[in-house]
Amino acid sequence: MSEIPETASGVVWQSSPPGSIYDYIRVASFSIGPDGLVDQWSRRAVELFGVTAEEARGKDPVEAFLPADLRERGHHRVREILDGKEWTGLVPFRTPGEDRRQGLAELYVMPSETQTGERAALCIVVDVRALRRIETDLAASQAIFGQSPFGFLLFGTDLTVKRANRRFATVFGGSADDHRGRTVHDYLARPEADRMTAALKKVLETGESVADLQIVGAAPGSHDRRHWSVNLYRVHSGSGRPIGVAGLGIDVTRRHNAAREAASARRNLALLNQAGARIGNSLDLESTARELLDVAVPGFCDLAAVDLYQGLLTGDEAPPGRWGSSHDVGYGAGSAELRRVAVASAVADTPVRVGKPRGSTEDAGPGDGGPDAAGPAGGEMGHTRHTGPSADLCCDDGPVQVGSVHRYPFNSPCAGALRTGRLRTVPGRDGGLVQSTLVVPMVAHDTVVGLVQFSRTKGSEPFGERDRALAVELAARAAVCIDNARLYRREHERALILQRSLLPPGDPEAAGLDIACRYLPGTVGSEVGGDWFDVIELPGHRTALVIGDVMGRGLRAAVAMGELRTAVRTLAQLDLEPAEVLSHLDEIARGLGAPAGAQQSARAHHKTRGPELSEVYLATCVYAVYDPVTRRCTFANAGHLPPVLLEPGEEALLLDVPPGMPLGVGGEPFEEVEVELPEGALLALYTDGLVESRDHPLDEGLSAFRSALANPGRPLEDVCDHVLTTLDTHHGEDDIALLMARIQGLPSEAVGDWRLPREPRSVGRARELARAQLTSWELEPLVDTVELLVSELVTNALRYGEGEIRLRLLRDRTLVCEVWDAGLVQPRRRRAKDTDEGGRGLQLVGLLSAAWGSRRTPRGKTVWFELPLPDGDGLAEPTVDQLLSMF
Repeated sequence: MSEIPETASGVVWQSSPPGSIYDYIRVASFSIGPDGLVDQWSRRAVELFGVTAEEARGKDPVEAFLPADLRERGHHRVREILDGKEWTGLVPFRTPGEDRRQGLAELYVMPSETQTGERAALCIVVDVRALRRIETDLAASQAIFGQSPFGFLLFGTDLTVKRANRRFATVFGGSADDHRGRTVHDYLARPEADRMTAALKKVLETGESVADLQIVGAAPGSHDRRHWSVNLYRVHSGSGRPIGVAGLGIDVTRRHNAAREAASARRNLALLNQAGARIGNSLDLESTARELLDVAVPGFCDLAAVDLYQGLLTGDEAPPGRWGSSHDVGYGAGSAELRRVAVASAVADTPVRVGKPRGSTEDAGPGDGGPDAAGPAGGEMGHTRHTGPSADLCCDDGPVQVGSVHRYPFNSPCAGALRTGRLRTVPGRDGGLVQSTLVVPMVAHDTVVGLVQFSRTKGSEPFGERDRALAVELAARAAVCIDNARLYRREHERALILQRSLLPPGDPEAAGLDIACRYLPGTVGSEVGGDWFDVIELPGHRTALVIGDVMGRGLRAAVAMGELRTAVRTLAQLDLEPAEVLSHLDEIARGLGAPAGAQQSARAHHKTRGPELSEVYLATCVYAVYDPVTRRCTFANAGHLPPVLLEPGEEALLLDVPPGMPLGVGGEPFEEVEVELPEGALLALYTDGLVESRDHPLDEGLSAFRSALANPGRPLEDVCDHVLTTLDTHHGEDDIALLMARIQGLPSEAVGDWRLPREPRSVGRARELARAQLTSWELEPLVDTVELLVSELVTNALRYGEGEIRLRLLRDRTLVCEVWDAGLVQPRRRRAKDTDEGGRGLQLVGLLSAAWGSRRTPRGKTVWFELPLPDGDGLAEPTVDQLLSMF
C-alpha cells in the first residue's frame, strides 16, 4: 500500500497502486449454489486453476478439482458447509484437462444465503506456494535486518530511515525502532552527511548502485574516527516502482588502518630505496647532507636540517665523537662545535629562514638573517630561495643560520642525542609551526659525525614508530657516506701530499736539455693516481728521463709510485742500461704486494702467484738516457705510451719503441732503441690522462697531441701551456703528467776527447792534454787538481785495466773528467795500511772531487770525477788532517 495522505478532515480514500500485498498473495474466489455446483468464478480463480468461468460454472467443484480418493470427504464437507458450517484448511487440487496440473490451496469457506433464503457458500482460495514464497521472503528480510553482522538501513523516498537493523542500533545507540524517521545528518558531520545525501539522491534518481562509498565519522559518545564502507542500491516494489534505498555499512577501520600501515611501509621502503640510490653519490660532506634532505623532504617530513661537527669539516684527525664519551659534547657548557650545512623546507607559506643563533662563532655575512636570506637553496647549501617567517629547526635558544658554527646547550635534547647516540622526540612549541621534531644523531661505526632533525608541521600525520625507525636508518646511511667521504678526503690529501713530495721540485735542469714539465692531479671528485716523472743526472753530463703510471688510485697507488720512483733513482745511480733498469723495476713491482718474507718466493713464482699471496701492482714506464755529447737517446718501454718526437721542420711522430709488458707482469725481456736527436728537436713524454678519455678514443687523443706540438720554436713553457689548453683532456678524470725536453747538445768546443796508448808515458801526456784544455777554457784554478786526479785515474787504467785508454773532459754546469779502458774490473776504494806504498789514489780522488764513480760500458768501463766550476761555490781545500788521514 502506498502512503495514505491526510487532510484537515482526516484520512481520505485512495486507490492502491500496483504492487500491493494482494498482488503477491493472488487471492481467488468462487461461490457454490444450494445445489452444490459452482455458480460464480472470479478472474483470479481462472489464473489459479487455469479454468475459464464458462468451464467452471455449473460443475461440481469436488468432482472437477479434487483427486478421486478425496472426493468422498469433499462431498461431506460441502454438505456441512451448506448446512451453515464454516471451514478452513489445505486442499490438494488438480486442474482438468490434459496437463492436469496439481497444486495445494488454502481454502476458506463461508456459508451464505441466496435471495430466496437458500443456503449457499463463498469460497476464498490462496495458492499455498505464493504464501510460502512470502514467508521465505519475510524470513530473508528478517535475517538481513535482524541477523546481519553489518549495519543495514532502509531509506524511504524522502531519504528518512524507514527501518534499521539491530547491528546498526548497537553502534549508534537505542533500539532499531528508535532510528525511524532520522536522516544521515543525525549520524555524521555536515561534510560527510552532505556526501551521503548526494549519493542517496543519485541512487534513487538513476537506479545506479554505489559500491564502497568511504564515510568517516564517530559513534555517539566516542571521539575515535571510524571508517565505513557503504554500499547503496535502490529498492523496488513487485511492480518495479522505487520505494526507497537500501544501505549496507561495513566498519573497515581496521582494514583502513592496515592499509595505511601497508602504505606507510611501502613509502618507507621506497624512501630507503631512494636513499640508497641518491645518498652518497659524491665524496663531498656538504653534498651528502643535501642529498639526505632531498630524499627526506617532502617524502618523509616537512622541514629538515643537518649539523656536522666542525672538526669533521676542517679535517681534524680525531674522531668527532663516540657514544657515551665526553668528547662528543666537548665543553661542560654544551656540545662540541657543529656547523649547519643544509636545511630544506616543503612548506610554501612558511619557508625556512633562520638567523644567527646565540653562541654562534661565525659572524653573519651580508644578508644573513635578513628578509631575503637564503634558506635550503639560497646559496650552495639548499634548493629554493626563501622569504617570510622563520621555521624553528633547532632545540636550543634560537634558529640556526645555514653555514654558521654553533653549540647546543648541555641540557638540550640535541646535546643529549649527541651524547647518547639515541633518537629524541621533541614536541613543537605552542603557537609555532612545527608539530614535532625527531632529533637523530648520525652514527657511523660507533662514531657520531653530526645531527639531523626531521620536523612535521601541524596538520601533518604525527611521527609513528615506523617513522622513528626510518629516521634512524636514513641518518645512519647518510652518516656512513659522510664518514666514508671524511676517510676518503683524508686519504686523498695524504696521497696528494705524498705524490707531490715525490715529484721533482721546480724546473729540473740537465746538460744539453731545456726541460719543462707539468703535473695536474685529479680533482677532489676523483682519487689521486700513480702518475710520476723524474729527471735524473747521470755521470758524464748524461740525463735519465723517466715517466710512469701506477695502475689504480688512492694512497696505495701513490705509495707504490713512491717506491718505484725511489727504485728508479737508485738503479740510475748504478748507471745501468735502460732495459736493465726496467727489468729490475719489474722484479721490484712484483714484490710490492707480497707479504713480509714472501717477496723472494713471489718473484720466483710470479706466474703462479694468486691473490691470496699478494696484491698485484702494475705500472707502465718509459726510461730514456740522453747523452748530450753524441745527442743520442736510448729508450726502453714497459707498456707505456710511446714518446713523441718533433724535429725542426717536420711533423711530430710517435717513436717506434717496443712497448713491452707493464711492470709487475714479468717473464718478458725489455728491448732498447737508440735514436739520434737533432739539435732543436722536441721530445715529449706523457701519461694517458693527457690523451685518453671516455669521450674520444686513444688514437684521436694522440693525433690531437701531435698537432698541438706544432710551432716548436716558442719557449718550452709556452708549448706546455698550449698543449694543456688545446687538448680536450677532461681533466679531473685522471692525473696528467707531461715532461718535455728541447735538444741542445754540448757544443764541440765544450768537449775534449783523446785516445792514449797503453804505455807509462801516457800518464804525463794526459796531464799535458788536461792542462792545455783547461787553459783554453780559462779554468786555470782547476789545473793543479785536475792534473793530479787525471794522473791517478790514468795510472790505475795502466795498472789494472786493459786495451787503449781514452781521456775525455766535458764542460757544462760542472767539469767532468772520464777515463775509459777495456778492463772489466771495477775500481774499489779501500783504506791503505801505514806500511803500504800505494792504494791511496781513489781516496785522493774522493777527497778532492765533488763526486766520482765508475760505470760499465759495452767494451769495458769508465772511471770519472766531477768538479764545480770556479765561478760556482767551489770546493774547500782539504785540511791537513784530511791529507794525513790517507797515510
